Amino acid sequence: MRNLKLTIAYDGSDFHGFQTQRGSGLRTVQQELAEAWQRLTGENAQIVGAGRTDTGVHASGQVVNVRTASTAIPDDRVAHALNAVLADDLTVVKCEHVPNSFHARFDALSKMYEYSIYNDTFPSPLHRRYAYFVRGRLNVDAMDQAAGRLVGRHDFAAFSGNNRTVHSTVRTVMMCSVDRSGPLITLRVEADGFLYHMVRTIVGSLLCVAKGERRVAWISEALNSGDRAQAGPTAPPHGLVLRWVRYPSGSDSIAGNTP
Repeated sequence: MRNLKLTIAYDGSDFHGFQTQRGSGLRTVQQELAEAWQRLTGENAQIVGAGRTDTGVHASGQVVNVRTASTAIPDDRVAHALNAVLADDLTVVKCEHVPNSFHARFDALSKMYEYSIYNDTFPSPLHRRYAYFVRGRLNVDAMDQAAGRLVGRHDFAAFSGNNRTVHSTVRTVMMCSVDRSGPLITLRVEADGFLYHMVRTIVGSLLCVAKGERRVAWISEALNSGDRAQAGPTAPPHGLVLRWVRYPSGSDSIAGNTP
């Protein structure tokens, strides 16, 4: 039995999220990987993901693992074989043979998400699928100051869209920062785990600060309230990208270099 770790990238625009939605007929990343594997090997293998991205969310460093009894494809040809049958908006970036004990989700130490905002007078056709267009002046310094208040171990219930399916809403954020390059504003968040809509709600809340609608200190007040109604709106999904997943072995999922 082999255990293969796949680093994958996808444009989430035309996917209904990562997780298979059985019987729905909806297109998902997990389902397409499973169908591609079956097509190549004849095997109904389980595809285990490091996390579930929502409808419209992208990834450049998502990680899955697949345990397989098939020897039809050598390790160094798996990515090539899968990419030959996958659609153009889903790519296997790398394949690694890992110990049978490896689990893409449970072994992950942290994940890094980026959210892009296109801030200019007019929207850009080139960024419309990958950045949230916001018109008007934004105070990025205030945004970054507010983002820094989220670093640490906190109860993020106020920044989650649905807490009924989790045992705890406490998460550790290692890094949360905002910077600007031209019209593009980028939020980067690394944490040991993320709640449903957590990053997108953080973005919506930080935009309230950037627009001058709220004070920097309000972010801490919303966080400490534990009440979703006290935080800002949820930003749309298309600006969000799962950049990489970190593992204990140092085998992180960012292509070409390490985070």
